Amino acid sequence: MARIEDYALIGDCETGALVARDGSIDWLCLPRFDSESCFAKLLGDEQNGRWLLAPNNAGSVTRQYLPGTLVLETVHTVAGGTARVIDFMPLKNGNSTIVRIVEGIDGQVRMNTELVVRFDGGATIPWVNKLHDGSLNLVAGPHMLELRSEIPLSSHGTRSFASFSVTAGERVRFVLTYQASWLAAAPSAQDADALLQSTEQFWHYWSSRYHGAGSLREAASRSLITLKALTFRPTGGVVAAITTSLPEQIGGARNWDYRYCWIRDATLTLLALMASGYYDEAEAWRDWLIRAVAGSPTQLQIMYGVSGERRLTEWEVPWLAGYEGSRPVRIGNAAHTQLQLDVYGELMDALYQSRCDGLPENRRAWAIERVLLDHLTKIWARPDHGIWEMRGEPRQFTYSKVMAWVAFDRGIKSAEEFGMPGEVDEWKKLREVIHDDVCRNGYDALQQAFVQSYGGTGLDACLLRMPALGFLPPDDPRMLSTISAIERKLLVDGLVRRCDPAPSAPGPSCGEGAFLACSFWLADAYHMTGRNAEAHALLRKLLGLRNDVGLLSEEYAPEPGRLVGNFPQALSHVAMVNTVHRLTNLT
Repeated sequence: MARIEDYALIGDCETGALVARDGSIDWLCLPRFDSESCFAKLLGDEQNGRWLLAPNNAGSVTRQYLPGTLVLETVHTVAGGTARVIDFMPLKNGNSTIVRIVEGIDGQVRMNTELVVRFDGGATIPWVNKLHDGSLNLVAGPHMLELRSEIPLSSHGTRSFASFSVTAGERVRFVLTYQASWLAAAPSAQDADALLQSTEQFWHYWSSRYHGAGSLREAASRSLITLKALTFRPTGGVVAAITTSLPEQIGGARNWDYRYCWIRDATLTLLALMASGYYDEAEAWRDWLIRAVAGSPTQLQIMYGVSGERRLTEWEVPWLAGYEGSRPVRIGNAAHTQLQLDVYGELMDALYQSRCDGLPENRRAWAIERVLLDHLTKIWARPDHGIWEMRGEPRQFTYSKVMAWVAFDRGIKSAEEFGMPGEVDEWKKLREVIHDDVCRNGYDALQQAFVQSYGGTGLDACLLRMPALGFLPPDDPRMLSTISAIERKLLVDGLVRRCDPAPSAPGPSCGEGAFLACSFWLADAYHMTGRNAEAHALLRKLLGLRNDVGLLSEEYAPEPGRLVGNFPQALSHVAMVNTVHRLTNLT
C-alpha cells in the first residue's frame, strides 16, 4: 500500500483523484467530492477499484506538476528507456473526465494498464461492454464510466487490462468519462491533446494572478492551487479534504470523513484568498457561508455538504479494510450535529474581514449575523464539544469562549466601522463579560497558561491564535507564558500536537502526530512576539514536510516520519499560505 505522501492530487474543481507514485489511481469519487467512490484501493485493496498505468518493469520515478498547474507529470526510467505519464482532469463541463497520456521519451518502454471499477464505495461490480469503436462501457445502477483508448483492452472477470510499448515521441492516450447511466447519449469522444492544452491554459491563467510571497511564492502558489482544486466550483464551498477515513494514527480508529465544508475554516480561508488577490473565490466562499447558515440560528451546524446540505449521516463501511488496517472506514460525519460555539466567531470574523477587504456586501449577511448574535447571547455560556469535535461529554472549552468574544467583537466593529445597525451596547457588555470569564476561568495560574477547558490542566494549541484574534496583545505576560507552556508540553520533534489529554479521554489521543495547522500557528505566534528567526526556522521545517509535489495532509507523525490524516488537507495549506504571507510581509 502506498504511503499517504506517495499520492498526488488531480481534480476538476468538483471532485478529485489521488494518483500514487506507482501509477495507480487509488481514490476517486464521482460525480462530486462527497459522492461514493469508484476507486477505493486507498481504503482497501485492488478489488475495491483502481486504475493502474505504469511500466512493466520496476525503475526510478520522478514527478512534478507542470508549473502553475494541476497537471501531473510522472517520469518512469527503466532498463531500455524512459516514458512519462501525464495525468489530469479537465475543468468539468457536464461530465467528469480523467485523461492519461503516455509519451515515450527515449528507448522503448513496455507499459501495463489495468482498470478495476467498483461503484458504491468499492462494493459494486459493474457490467462491462466493449463497444463497436473498441471503447469500454461500465454500468451499474445510476453510474456509467466509458473508457476510450488508442490501444484495445481485454476484459477477464472483473478487470480490464492491456500491455503496449511506447518509443521516443510516441503517445498513447486514455480518456475515462463519467455520466449518469440513464442518459441516452454516451459521452462523445474527446481529443486528449486538446483537453491537455485547455487544462494547462486554465491553471496557468488562474495561478498567474498571484504575485505575492517573494522567495516563497512557489510554495504559496502550490497551496493556493490545491485550495482551488478543493473548491466545489458550482457553489464556492471548500472541502476540508477529498478523502475519508485516512487515519490520524496508523491502525487507530480516529478516521473521519472530511469531504465536507467546515465553518471553522471560514476566516483563515477567506484571508488566504483575499491576501492572494483571489477575490472571486473569496466572494464565492463568503456567499456559500451565508447560504449554508441561513435559517433558524438554533440549527447552525459546524459543517455542511458542498451545496450546503445539512444531513451528513455517519455510517461505517464493513467491506473496506481501512488504510493500513485503520478501521472503521466512515462515510458521513456525526460531528455535524454537535454544538461548537467557536463557529459563531469564525462566521462573524469572516464576514467582518470580507467588509474590511472591500468585498461587495451580501444583502442577507448582516440580517443573519444579527439573528445569530441574538441567539449567541442566550447560549454562549453553555458547554460544547470544542474545535476538535470531542465525542465525549460537552465541556467549557476556553477557545470556544474566546470565539464567542470574537463574534460580539466583530459585530461591534461591523456596526461602528461600516454603519450596520445593531444592539451595540448590549454586545459591548457581553464582550466584556466573556473576556473576564475567559481570563478568570480559562487561565491556570499554577501552569501560567491558558488551558483547554475551565477547571482542567490540559493545554490546547488552538489557543496560540488568541493574539491573532485580538483577544490579548501578543506581549501580554499570560500569552507569552502560554506559548512557553505549549513549547514545553505539546512540542514533538519541533512540531505541535493539538492537545494533551489523558489516553482514556475522548478526543485526540496521546499517540496522535503533530497537527500541521497548529504548527503554523506557532510560527505566527513566534512572529507576533518578536521571535522572528524561530518563526522562519519553523516555517522552513514545515515546508520540508510537504511531499514531492508540495502537498500536506492533516498531521505529521514524527515516528515513523510520515504524513497522516486526510489528504490533501485544506486547513494545512490555508495555514501555510497565511504564515508565508505574515513572514514575507516582515521581510
